[in-house]
Amino acid sequence: MTIKAIIFDLGGVLLRTADFGPREQLAARLGMNRYELEEFIFGGESGDRAQRGEIAVQEHWQNLRHQINRSPVEFKALLDEFFSEDELDYALIDYVSKLHQTYKTALLSNAWDDLRQVIAEKWHFEDAFDTMIISAEVCLAKPDPRIFQLAVTRLGVEANQSIFVDDMKRNVDGAKAAGLQAIQFQTSLQMRLDLEQLLNNH
Repeated sequence: MTIKAIIFDLGGVLLRTADFGPREQLAARLGMNRYELEEFIFGGESGDRAQRGEIAVQEHWQNLRHQINRSPVEFKALLDEFFSEDELDYALIDYVSKLHQTYKTALLSNAWDDLRQVIAEKWHFEDAFDTMIISAEVCLAKPDPRIFQLAVTRLGVEANQSIFVDDMKRNVDGAKAAGLQAIQFQTSLQMRLDLEQLLNNH
């Protein structure tokens, strides 16, 4: 089967935390470890609902702010510190843009309802993709098989004509269960080598 489409996750793949130091320090001040802090920011009932578009991201932030009893100013400073070392991998974006000349490409991200605005105003990489599927907008989140089906439908390809790249094993497994080929991202170089190997074999 010829590969026609390549689908990329955002967080942990195209957007990665360059230095976990600030998160470690922030977690320690809050009496958590870094993994507990990341689960607090991204997960929990509020985070899951925000990623599925059931509540707006601002409501999610309000929920978290009340949980740890911080003022709006204090909570904004906390978020700024948490995200301070997140960096977009522009070399990888360029690589995706080159792939886009030959293959259909999509962004598939479990993210809040403000992501499209952030991409348009801050990162400007939407031209690298034929479509962007954001969980909060479609009210589905990875690894739900329906979101993978939605991605390939929007791209106009079959699941087995698609390769999905994500850093989380549960999402990679979910994509495979939905009929896509999938690569678990560990490093940019490893991902490119794995991807080239798959493309060359089809």
